[in-house]
Amino acid sequence: MSNDYSILVKIDDNDSANWALKKFKRQCEAYGILKEYRKRKEYKKPSLINKEKREAAEKRRMKDLRKSRRFSKI
Repeated sequence: MSNDYSILVKIDDNDSANWALKKFKRQCEAYGILKEYRKRKEYKKPSLINKEKREAAEKRRMKDLRKSRRFSKI
């Protein structure tokens, strides 16, 4: 399974390099290239991935619980 990303930024003579670079970065973000790169940078065991997912879910639950407690009238 290969992901072929073809990002093309067309620039004119009057466009600045900073603008083209910003556009390129936005397109990379939209395609998820940077996220995929970071994901593949190092191998993680499936058990570690599952542990991180469980911890992230618990963190979200605790955050929601704190929010609901703050706004509830007791």
